[in-house]
Amino acid sequence: MTSRDYTIATLGSHCALQLLKGAKDEGLSTLLVCEKKRLNLYKRFRFIDEIFVVDNLGEITSNKCLDRLQETNSVLIPHGTLIAYMDSDQIERISIPIFGNKWILRWEADRELKQKLMERSNLLVSKSVESKNDIQGLCIVKLHGAAGGRGYFIAWNRESFERHATKLKEQKLINGEQDLFIQEYVLGVPAFLHFFYSPITNEVELMGVDRRYESSVDGLGRIPAREQLCADLEMSYNVVGNIPIVLRESLLLRAYEMGESFVDTSRNLVPPGMNGPFCLEGVYDKDGNFVTFEFSARIVAGTNLYLSGSPYSDLVYPEPMSMGRRIAREVVIAKEKNMIDKITS
Repeated sequence: MTSRDYTIATLGSHCALQLLKGAKDEGLSTLLVCEKKRLNLYKRFRFIDEIFVVDNLGEITSNKCLDRLQETNSVLIPHGTLIAYMDSDQIERISIPIFGNKWILRWEADRELKQKLMERSNLLVSKSVESKNDIQGLCIVKLHGAAGGRGYFIAWNRESFERHATKLKEQKLINGEQDLFIQEYVLGVPAFLHFFYSPITNEVELMGVDRRYESSVDGLGRIPAREQLCADLEMSYNVVGNIPIVLRESLLLRAYEMGESFVDTSRNLVPPGMNGPFCLEGVYDKDGNFVTFEFSARIVAGTNLYLSGSPYSDLVYPEPMSMGRRIAREVVIAKEKNMIDKITS
């Protein structure tokens, strides 16, 4: 039985192209679970061996879809869309192997659990605000789960919070204020640090860094303040793309230390720990300190920048190494060492 006996499968969204291209580069078969409305995009790419068409991505839990994934000996790679379409209970009940630790995705989706894991990892963390009544300065208010910045807003007092929350409820993005999480706003340069942890080698690898390009907050800077006030413009943090970043070399040691601390803590809090790709998300403040406000316990869309590798993966690998290809290589290595159970859940 060779590594070709495994199939890398994922949902048709987010970073599917990177994942399946990387799998094909490593000699693995590929399968995409794809909505009909997106078929015209994905059928263009020859590295996708099979497209399993569904009406909506929630059908990944159907017997028909799961049967096909089992028949093809698939390893399912989770990304943000899986978390957006399914709750934690549904993900944990999926019967086919999921790359990484599916139990930690619950900690990503729940803001309180997320805050606990970051704080226990000894990261410098943006403080959470318990209630709208406790807002005493600029805060950013977020939805739970992988919302891609949609619905986020800035509040500076109770009234501004209530005004924005009412609009989100009218748009049916939330059921009520209990669906919102409040954090102190930290001024600095946003940065998203992409890591990969291998339980086979027990090494943390920094694979790349990016920042998000968000609409309309990144467009507001082109409008003078007077016109912004006259037009009564409001910010939105809906992510439309990503921009590469190369950190000052003096910041790299701390980046690795944060990744390693996060892995060590997650191993104790959410066994077997943070296996595979993850991202620490935050801002570098005026003193060069990284203040963490989020983590993603799976591959993030910012890694799509580095289909041919990043400056950091180039320091480790002689060939182009995207995060998608790194995941596939872990599957190949695990197969050769008879350790698939160590990298899947």
